[in-house]
Parts: sequence; structure tokens; C-alpha cells
Amino acid sequence: MGRSELPVSRAAGQALSPPRRSVLLGALGAAAALSAFARPAAAAAAAASAPVPYPLLTRADWGADESLRFAVGGAELWPPEFHPVQTLSIHHTADESSNPDPAARVRSIYRNDAVGAGKEYGDIGYQYVIDENGRVYEGRWSGTAGTVAHDSAGRLVTGAHIGGYNSGNVGIALLGTFTRTPAPAAARATLIQLLAELAARHSIDPLATVVYRNPISGVTRTVPAIGGHLDWAATLCPGTVHADLPAIRTETAGLING
Repeated sequence: MGRSELPVSRAAGQALSPPRRSVLLGALGAAAALSAFARPAAAAAAAASAPVPYPLLTRADWGADESLRFAVGGAELWPPEFHPVQTLSIHHTADESSNPDPAARVRSIYRNDAVGAGKEYGDIGYQYVIDENGRVYEGRWSGTAGTVAHDSAGRLVTGAHIGGYNSGNVGIALLGTFTRTPAPAAARATLIQLLAELAARHSIDPLATVVYRNPISGVTRTVPAIGGHLDWAATLCPGTVHADLPAIRTETAGLING
């Protein structure tokens, strides 16, 4: 298993001040009208220049402690690695927190993922988190050259959300526990918008089944292009959202195709 799939353990960190991340996350916008599946290059260019249709909080906005990504001496614990997007995977955070401040909960998840015992990923595992109010939080650090979660070539930064299947797999987590209750309407609506934007940008058919191939290990798996954690592993994640995925895929495709 490559480093992209199993980050090294974290050493004690020290405070550093990396530059604020530039924000250029494309929205669906004109990309929908261009039909991403027929004209992917034009659709991706339009998406990258359009404003986002939902509130987006950068790592600086939600208060990410960037020192957690670094070891003593300043070395980045898990430098960003990038691969073309193949699939989009949905999670719920199942953090069981009662904190009314969503940003504080994202900070807690980040700390646990970055330095928590048994994880020690050196960063948050997801590329995106969506709170109950429909706000999107920038997840895994991807540098300053590209859009959120991407490099300047449009490749996805590798996260740590599905063991063995992370590279080229977008991890989107709904903030909360939904093993018995449905996702909040605002979060679900934003999820569809984000899925549509990403699917259009990366020429992914939301209704398709794909053969994912891990570019690091070579392992393959046949999965929905838009799936849930349960499609990859024996887990309760993403809770009730998994049963809702057929409708989410259909609504995402409808948004792309107008």
C-alpha cells in the first residue's frame, strides 16, 4: 500500500505560517449548458471560472491549525499528492458532537484525523465537508496553485477517507450522524450542487458505474461513479444517505443537463 493510501504517523508539530490558500472553486454555472460529457474541456474551463452557488469556507475561514500538518523541524507530514478524479464518495462524519458551532466541529475532526491516536493522517481525511446549513468547508490541504482540493492541472489531492481507495476518489462528508435520520435539506441540496459541479468538471456521468483503479496500488473495484462509503467497505457510513443515493444521482444528472 503506497503512502497515498496510508500516511505516516505524526511527530510532535510546531507552529508554522503557510500562506493563505487561494480560492478558485468552480461552480456548475456555464458548465451545465455545455454538457460536460460531450465537451469536457470547455465544461471544465467554464466551471473553473464561475462563482460557487453555495457558501464556501476556506481552511483559514474555519480556523484550521496549519501547524498540525508539520513535524518538528518543519517537514510536512504528508505532502499533497495528486491524481485525476475517477469517483465521488459520500460520507457522514458520525462525530456525535453536540457543539452548536459547525466550524468548531470541523476543527475537532481535523485535529482527530491529523494527530488522533490510530489515525495520524497529518491532515483532515476529506476533501470537502458540508454542514447542516449547506456550507462547504475546504478539507485536505492542496496548496495554493489550483482550486480547492485540486492542483493547477485539475488533479485531485489525495485524502484519507476510504482505506486502499483514496487516490482519485473525492471524499465529501456531511457533518453529523445520519444512521437513523435523513440529512438536513440544506446539506442535501448543497451536496447535489457540489456533486454536479465536480462531475461536470471531471466529465463523470452521475448515473454510471465505473471501474476504479488505484493509481498507486493497481487495485480495482467496480463502483457507482457517485457512491457511498458502504459501496467500498463494510460500514454504516453514510447512514440513511446511502438509501437516498439513487435520487441524489438522478438530481445531480438533472442539474448538469438542465
